[in-house]
Amino acid sequence: MEWVGRIEELSDDGLGVLVTEGREIHVPFAYPSDVVSVNKTRRRFGRRIATDFELLEPSPLRQGARCQHFGACGGCLWQGLKYKEQLRFKAELFERITGVEAEIKGSPKIWGFRNVSNFIVTTEGTGLKEYGSPSRVVNLSECPVFSRRTPEYLRALRAFLRETGLRPWTLKGKAGDVHYLQVREGKFTGEVMVNLIAHTKPSEEVAEAFRDYFSFADSLYWSVKTDGRDDPRGEPRLVEGRHYIRERIKGVTYLIHPNSFFQANSYALALLLKAVEDFADGEKVLDLYSGVGTFGVWLAKRGFEVGGIEINPFAVEMARKNAELNGVDAVFEAGRAEETPIGDYDTVIVDPPRRGLKEAGKLLVKSGVEMLLYVSCNPKAFKLDYENHLRKVYRVKEAVLIDMFPHTAHAEAVMKLERRFHP
Repeated sequence: MEWVGRIEELSDDGLGVLVTEGREIHVPFAYPSDVVSVNKTRRRFGRRIATDFELLEPSPLRQGARCQHFGACGGCLWQGLKYKEQLRFKAELFERITGVEAEIKGSPKIWGFRNVSNFIVTTEGTGLKEYGSPSRVVNLSECPVFSRRTPEYLRALRAFLRETGLRPWTLKGKAGDVHYLQVREGKFTGEVMVNLIAHTKPSEEVAEAFRDYFSFADSLYWSVKTDGRDDPRGEPRLVEGRHYIRERIKGVTYLIHPNSFFQANSYALALLLKAVEDFADGEKVLDLYSGVGTFGVWLAKRGFEVGGIEINPFAVEMARKNAELNGVDAVFEAGRAEETPIGDYDTVIVDPPRRGLKEAGKLLVKSGVEMLLYVSCNPKAFKLDYENHLRKVYRVKEAVLIDMFPHTAHAEAVMKLERRFHP
């Protein structure tokens, strides 16, 4: 059966919505005013997703995609949408989901902005997953949102595999030697970290070939993966070079390790950090999900008295190293956010996991903190946290969106919540 019609709006996750014959079909890579023909759909997550479709009449909001893999690769659903329209729709989606109106600030760069990419290495190809097809891989030759050096990285990997005979991972069979190639770039330092995630340890001969093919890397890691989960995680071992690479954001230097989380857009990160700085009140700030100290070290460098709590001991160690590297006195401790006595702080920053605050929301409501800064790329999680806990004593005073993720439907929100009364 064929369904033909005009895309009228976008879904919350950025798919074009076609309404025809009383049926709602979500169409990837489609935008408002596109006319599309849908020949096949499948049900996923309680909705109909188009899997076989054709663009009949392009929307005036469209632009030519830069990447040759656009339309198959799941990394950039909005690459065919003009950037000013991307920003407009992101603000509209955020307001629709949360009820909060917010200004949006665009990324200073919309190509080559990502500082990390995880290329899956499979018998089907090496690259990124197809949109909506977790068992299919787009065999990449480029990735304009990551780096102009992507072809160099992928050529080195393929040549290394040919010489060593190491087997790519089989997604369905869950077998093989090499599973992921992770590459990180310090956009403002020029430093490169290569981390191969494999299910076997390298022999001396393989390690020597690894060094040769990736001799351009400042930091070279081999991570051993002991489970069959499809993620770029393993136990890293340094093969050559430095333990860390560095990224420098407006005078603040951060160390980056294979096991540490760092915001993926170095160019827009300065905007995010400045937004948090501008919203912070008083002198004493608690960063309740402090990670590697991204916010805490930045604020301490600007004169705030900073404490940080983080559940991951390795991230705490990295935060302390970043504080020492930048000559600041921020104090980072290991602990669970929902079990942390808030104490006498003027502002609390929360940048929780994608699932949101959960029980930590109750703690914040009971605290005496006047100002809460909620940072998140998941507006639905914020909405739940706000409706279930935070709105009992807080109200949203200001909000700003930072586009950390050009060519996707996502943005990072910074919301300033002011206490209305004490329970």
